[in-house]
Amino acid sequence: MTLPSDAQIAVIAETYRLLGDPTRLRVLLACLSEPIAVGDIAKAVAASPSLVSHHLRLLRAARLVRGTRRNKQVFYEAADEHIARMLADMIEHAMEGRSDDSDT
Repeated sequence: MTLPSDAQIAVIAETYRLLGDPTRLRVLLACLSEPIAVGDIAKAVAASPSLVSHHLRLLRAARLVRGTRRNKQVFYEAADEHIARMLADMIEHAMEGRSDDSDT
């Protein structure tokens, strides 16, 4: 594997910093299966629509989600398959059982 440039490392680090916030991570996870409106995301993550909108602005700026306007509502979804795969892999890793044979 080729090592990323310093600029690419900065983007990766910023992405993980953004995902370090539990509410923001829940917002992004709510956008994985299908396009979803802010109000529905708010219900899914038990947060206010204004807080969800704030997190969505940050996620959009980082190119982690994209929004599509339909009439007066904007529907959000993961920006691309890379994001969906990365999160699916992270979830799978978190769900793996810890072995008693760990190297501690």
